[in-house]
Amino acid sequence: MSRLMHVASGPYAPPVPARELTAVSADGARLHVEVHGADGAPAVVLSHGWSCSTAFWAAQIRDLAADHRVIAYDQRGHGRSPANPVCSADALADDLEAVLAATLATGEKAVLAGHSMGGMTLMAAAGRDRFREHAGAVLLCSTGSSRLVAESLVVPMRAGRSRTWLTRKVLGSRAPLGPVTPVARRILKYATMGPGSAPGMVEACARIVHACPRKVRYAWSHVLDTLDLDHRVRELSVPAAVVVGTADRMTPVVHARSLVAALPNCVGSTELPGLGHMTPVEAPALVATRIRELVSTYVGSQRIQQKEGA
Repeated sequence: MSRLMHVASGPYAPPVPARELTAVSADGARLHVEVHGADGAPAVVLSHGWSCSTAFWAAQIRDLAADHRVIAYDQRGHGRSPANPVCSADALADDLEAVLAATLATGEKAVLAGHSMGGMTLMAAAGRDRFREHAGAVLLCSTGSSRLVAESLVVPMRAGRSRTWLTRKVLGSRAPLGPVTPVARRILKYATMGPGSAPGMVEACARIVHACPRKVRYAWSHVLDTLDLDHRVRELSVPAAVVVGTADRMTPVVHARSLVAALPNCVGSTELPGLGHMTPVEAPALVATRIRELVSTYVGSQRIQQKEGA
């Protein structure tokens, strides 16, 4: 019945960052940022999804920080970033720009990876100058650009108005999630994870999702309901790879395939049999490997200079 915000041990326990800082967005929103690994190493920026936090990337951070500089941040209202009344796709893009400005040197390239709403963040920022300055390549995990409610398979009904209406009610519920109980774990596993997900994976995700404030979860559900970033996908001209689980109910495979068809420079698509929406938790090594491949190919061993005096 604990309300622990994340698991305290094992591969999904968040590692201690080398340093922490606060990035300030265009509207004054304050964002909690963590930096892992050594200065001078190739940079990776991780953007988490709806109702999650930096803890969601624990396995990738632990893997990549051995030879990368890994930057992870809490979306506004999530994790340790205070809530803000402004919730929109443009706000997500503003926040990402603020994090890039606070952590990367002028002209420094990084691989940007986004899961779910984090992937939508990358799409929303695609046309921004700072994004283009810093994005060497992107990884889009379990995400989509539009029709998120209409295409969701969380409600086991035939597609149509009734399913869309009921899905909107379920995903946009104001009800508190409460403590993490056996029933809560079963519900979360059904909605967001593949049927073969190990108990430790489910527990890690449940702790993170249940820690998200109810008002924040509700506010962002309305943004996702009406989201349409199709035009932004066509502006995402940097090399982009896509990862999706074939059992994803939240952003089903149809979204990944649409992204692959629309991206100007898609460099890879991976469909993971039997996995659900939480691919960085369900397939931690594969997601880390995809990020490594993008760094090796598109960022390489560029010489990183300190932001001050670069």
